Amino acid sequence: MKTLVPVLGDQLTATISALQGATHADTIVLMMEVADETTYVRHHKQKLVYILSAMRHHAAYLRDLGWTVDYITLDDPDNVGSFTGEVARAVDRHDPDRIVVTEAGEWRVQTMLEAWDERFAIPVEIRPDRRFVASHADFDQWAQGRKGLTMEYFYRDMRRRTGLLMDGKDPCEGRWNFDKDNRKPARADLLMPRPLRFDPDETTREVIALVTDRFADNPGTLDGFAWGVSRDDAQRQAEQFFSHALADFGPYEDAMLTGERHLWHSILSPYLNSGLLDPIDLCRRAEQAYREGKAPINSVEGYIRQIIGWREYMRGIYWREGPDYATRNYLEHTRALPGFYWTGDTDMHCLAQAIGQTLDTAHAHHIQRLMVTGNFALLIGADPAAVHRWYLEIYLDAYEWVELPNTLGMSQFGDGGIVGSKPYISSGSYIDRMSDYCGQCRYDVKQRTGKDACPFNALYWDFLARHEDKLGSNPRMSLAYRNWEKQSPHDRKALRKHAANFLSSLDDTGAAG
Repeated sequence: MKTLVPVLGDQLTATISALQGATHADTIVLMMEVADETTYVRHHKQKLVYILSAMRHHAAYLRDLGWTVDYITLDDPDNVGSFTGEVARAVDRHDPDRIVVTEAGEWRVQTMLEAWDERFAIPVEIRPDRRFVASHADFDQWAQGRKGLTMEYFYRDMRRRTGLLMDGKDPCEGRWNFDKDNRKPARADLLMPRPLRFDPDETTREVIALVTDRFADNPGTLDGFAWGVSRDDAQRQAEQFFSHALADFGPYEDAMLTGERHLWHSILSPYLNSGLLDPIDLCRRAEQAYREGKAPINSVEGYIRQIIGWREYMRGIYWREGPDYATRNYLEHTRALPGFYWTGDTDMHCLAQAIGQTLDTAHAHHIQRLMVTGNFALLIGADPAAVHRWYLEIYLDAYEWVELPNTLGMSQFGDGGIVGSKPYISSGSYIDRMSDYCGQCRYDVKQRTGKDACPFNALYWDFLARHEDKLGSNPRMSLAYRNWEKQSPHDRKALRKHAANFLSSLDDTGAAG
């Protein structure tokens, strides 16, 4: 039976479920670069280069393993620009008896796959994506009947299921979570590891030329592109992290420093989300480092929690909540994102640092995303759909299934508390505590009003005042509201006026991108 196996751009895994049980002689792997996927949002130039080059390298890898690969490039003159259109052309070329494909990661693409059975006159089998610990049914079963979908309890279930960091039925060292040990600010004089940089090979250089020509107006720059694009590159980067950075990852995972883009972060999420690395393999390697005494429990547990906790949980939320999740707007925010989100041109040093490195590399670590760019967008009342779109466009590791719940749910509180039990907001004091940004900013983090005051300060209090009707009864917000009420009427009025003036100045400058 001749089988056509379409492999999507985030399924760069040789053991993807669609290929399991297949034979080289009877299988044609179809890989497609299509306009629909490169243009549905304005992807960062480096994101486009990474995905297209990684796809081309994966096709070569599959051929080396003995598979027949039919590869359609974006600049193929016969390319019709859509998955369905290219599958139709491949059916005409190869006359397969059936199509076997692994389920898509996003609702938009899954809807296309589910229409193929009616579109084509041959059977279409859609297989589960087995690269995750929890299936959709597993997550739904866990969530069934719960009053709240707290990630911590889901994470514990994943620990039990995988056996990671477990001593029998108990968590290693008697605790499930060591997050309280992982909140140290870093000093600039600390010796920090550096992730590997990869020189573009001929294939990547061809893709860079293609993206430069076709996507000149997309955000970001291609100068200094240094991402790995193959399975070997991804494994080398993983080894660099486990050998040199994992041990200190935990204490400094929330730290931020001027000019330091990576600190002790792994920089592995792009490879993980596109399929070049296996999540459980990474977790097992981290656990092994702990058991061999090479890394402390707080670093290893924090790293594993990000993968089998947050990553799996976000996927579960995405598929459980459905396609309309992207339209949620609990706080009724409507402001456009400021234009500097596409330029990095702002006097707020923390934002200039986080956005600047994002434009340069298509990457920023989770605290820069949550407590700098995300925090600011939430405080100004930015439209969560616009914030979601920006994150999806701008980050190399952003695929909607993982990005949307992180952004709209956790960062922007757009879902009203499904992902996070309270909004992740702070004044400038948090940024000052966890970084050296404030010491190099033209604004004074200690001032709350006046021309030199850090904008985060007045915006924080103004946010609380604006949303007291929806958030005032939230138990986790009670201390913040008590502190707001303790302030004099004069101070409250001054803070709100300062915030209003700042927001008006943002509206005057307009949006971009």
